[in-house]
Amino acid sequence: MNRGDIYWVDLEPTKGAEIKKLRPCVIISATAINRARHTVVVVPLSTSARARPPLVITVNCLDQTVTAICDQIRAVDKSRLVKTAGQLKPEDLEALEDGLRQVLSI
Repeated sequence: MNRGDIYWVDLEPTKGAEIKKLRPCVIISATAINRARHTVVVVPLSTSARARPPLVITVNCLDQTVTAICDQIRAVDKSRLVKTAGQLKPEDLEALEDGLRQVLSI
């Protein structure tokens, strides 16, 4: 499980305004940490959300343009990862990182 990998992740159960259901997510935690921990940090992807940088960033994956929902970043147990779905291109991962820096003020 490497930084930039895309997995189908079961995000249920959720509460309130948390993003729901089985959906593709990008792993954004460092690869070395992913190997050492039982959790990974992910950003969910959506086909219905409109791009609104920096909260929602447009990226390409699964042969289509989707949006990464940067304000829905979360740690998930690896058991929630259902199957692999590809990997972000370096330029898309860089755009996602820029959005996350703005959302997190880092």
